[in-house]
Amino acid sequence: MAALLFGSLLLLLAIGAPVTFALGLAAIIAIWMGDIMPMLIVPQEMIRSVNSFPLLAIPFFILAGDLMQRGGISHRLVEFSRTLVGSMNGGLAMVAIVTSAFFAAISGSGAATTAAVGAILIPAMISQGYSASYAAANQAASGALGVIIPPSIPLILYAIAANQSVGAMFTAGFLPGFVVVGSLMIFAYCRALQHPATRGEPSSIGEIFRAGRKAILALLMPALILGGIYGGIVTPTEAAVIAVVYSFIVGAVIYRELPLRDIPNILRRSAITSAVVLSIIATAGLYGRIILSLQIPAAISELVVGVIESPWQFIILVNVLLLFVGMFLEAAAAILIFTPILLPIALNFGINPVHFGIIMVVNLAMGMFTPPVGLNLFIASQISRTSIANLTRAILPFVALMLAVLMIISFVPWLSLSILGR
Repeated sequence: MAALLFGSLLLLLAIGAPVTFALGLAAIIAIWMGDIMPMLIVPQEMIRSVNSFPLLAIPFFILAGDLMQRGGISHRLVEFSRTLVGSMNGGLAMVAIVTSAFFAAISGSGAATTAAVGAILIPAMISQGYSASYAAANQAASGALGVIIPPSIPLILYAIAANQSVGAMFTAGFLPGFVVVGSLMIFAYCRALQHPATRGEPSSIGEIFRAGRKAILALLMPALILGGIYGGIVTPTEAAVIAVVYSFIVGAVIYRELPLRDIPNILRRSAITSAVVLSIIATAGLYGRIILSLQIPAAISELVVGVIESPWQFIILVNVLLLFVGMFLEAAAAILIFTPILLPIALNFGINPVHFGIIMVVNLAMGMFTPPVGLNLFIASQISRTSIANLTRAILPFVALMLAVLMIISFVPWLSLSILGR
């Protein structure tokens, strides 16, 4: 039955079935062929999987990201970042990275970060002498910060799947996120020393102050959201609702760049994105229920523990597995499928579940800019009008860099756990 369950999923994915249909059909096939539980469990388990208060944070953060993208917040973050680092070697590339970090701390979405920031900075980088493929690759990799820096939708999903605190996962993501940001900026600076790139004019203190004053409302948003969560004032779900209200007021009332006539389109786009994510969660929950009923995690755990002798060997094995999985499967589905399988083994090796979650999320974030299904790649390709083939070649150095960062995060638990005091 395990072979049938996994085999049917791989077959459906191979023929191009959407992830949610592949998960649901594979589960139904296993139930029907194996007669392991009544078919009535299908709708019951799917409803149970999405009937969770913390999951409400996901559609609200998605909507907040769409409101910010249209309401002028991303433009002000770009301008403020430009005054800070735009005059350095590789300045515009660094602006893309810094702005993506700011936007990630608001939206929680890698795709939204890539689209909002890339629409402004990819054309700007190309006009100042950067190659289109490098500009797109830089933004695709920077956009992955949206799933590493809290508030992050994959961190929420892992917290639910692993029965961990969402606030603890958000806190643990801070230092790893800063390590990724710093590594990308160092790479951009070093590359600019080896390749001709236009260097911007240094910004005066006055220009920095004026840009910061214009962006202050955008910069206050992460403090409002995360401060409320860590201060115990609001839950992550309530913080997501606050983010929506704040984004609307700032974009429509204060900046006046969010026309009311655009609200229906924004709501429709957010609803479609949320439906895709939540449908994956529903069918992944059904799929996970069957995995648990067949006692697959226990069997795999026994096998792995018998073969692997140390935690570092297990971490390497997990990273190799997730790197491969992330190339073909969306992060949400991968987290919900593999957390019930891998987490019990990690606990057997004494690996902290919060640290293990950070390893999973950072690893799967790379899948957003690795072919063949990296969503950030396709978004950046459309904006830059660069072929996927050229973009794939340009993204390889970023993949190598992120692999090095992933190893640091994997084998230095302090980065994930120090703020938590663990």
